[in-house]
Amino acid sequence: MDVSSPWWTALAGLAVGGVVGFAVFRARLCTFGAMEDAMVGHDWRRMKVFGLALGLAMLGTQALTLVGILAPDRTNYVTGALPWLGILTGGLLFGLGMALVGTCAFGSLVRLGSGDLRSLVVLLVFGAVAYATLRGIFAGIRVDGLERFALQLPVGTQTDLPSIMGRVTGHDFRGILTACACVGLVTPALADRRLRRAGRLMTAGVLLGLGVVAGWLATTWLVDEFAHPTAPQSLTFVSPVARALFGVLFEASSLAEFGAGSVLGVALGAFAAARHADEFRWEAFDDPREMKRHLLGAVLMGAGGILCGGCTIGQGLTAGSLFALSWPLAVAGMALGARFGIALLMEGSLSGFVRQTMVGRFGFHNKP
Repeated sequence: MDVSSPWWTALAGLAVGGVVGFAVFRARLCTFGAMEDAMVGHDWRRMKVFGLALGLAMLGTQALTLVGILAPDRTNYVTGALPWLGILTGGLLFGLGMALVGTCAFGSLVRLGSGDLRSLVVLLVFGAVAYATLRGIFAGIRVDGLERFALQLPVGTQTDLPSIMGRVTGHDFRGILTACACVGLVTPALADRRLRRAGRLMTAGVLLGLGVVAGWLATTWLVDEFAHPTAPQSLTFVSPVARALFGVLFEASSLAEFGAGSVLGVALGAFAAARHADEFRWEAFDDPREMKRHLLGAVLMGAGGILCGGCTIGQGLTAGSLFALSWPLAVAGMALGARFGIALLMEGSLSGFVRQTMVGRFGFHNKP
């Protein structure tokens, strides 16, 4: 095989995804689970682990940028305009769908590897809706509708924080910004005694952060810019799932990319971990009501993930590693959507959630 062949990046994605999927399954690390722990149980341990992953991803990614290996403006996260309405709307939809399914797209791949057939159905629907929103019947609504509401930046300024700070001040604060952000994100995990004793959780966080860096490296070093020009990419699980589904059904050459390889790698890594721990179990829907909830969640995640430009990993870690402006908007939308979804599941309705919040925080009660 020619070293410039795109299949090398697919193999790199398979390897990175496999390592991450194995570690995350063993640690029971889930982005929605971490949000639910923080929002409902006020337990921030798993969120601190994701902070650790983000801090390491930032450190490695910005180091690649400073030495000239990675150009942020060549990625899909750093552009000249910020489609803020689409990102916020997509984040809300993705977060709500994530709550209905009980995990995100990345978590669904991990569950699939452990034998969860519900995740197979979710991923098929999720991938189909994502592709329809990316290039199919819903693409016109996305491009001509929500994405028309975009913040256009001055010429020469990109949608990442270091670029904007440089434009405003005339100085490059990338290194200082990276150091401060990394310390702020990594310290809470390292300072938590319970987490320091949770070796699998900490290891999963470290490998997840390093996996983002490995993705940037693979898609810059293993790509022939003349024979196969592609934008650098790293871990994300929305459009890669959609393209992988398209490749399996229609065009096998579409599988020759890092994203498709990482999708398969995560599932295989989780499968290996489940088999190693003797925890592989076939599971299916308990009843039609559960299936309807998962199907609706898959539709919302598929459309929302394309609108906001990624999943909890793609925006939360990969875009975050670039300091992309889409990152805080998408994550805020996902968190709010997830909270609404939890309210629907726990209280039965959003009005029940609002009423419970008013009673708990302000002492308001309905009059007899």
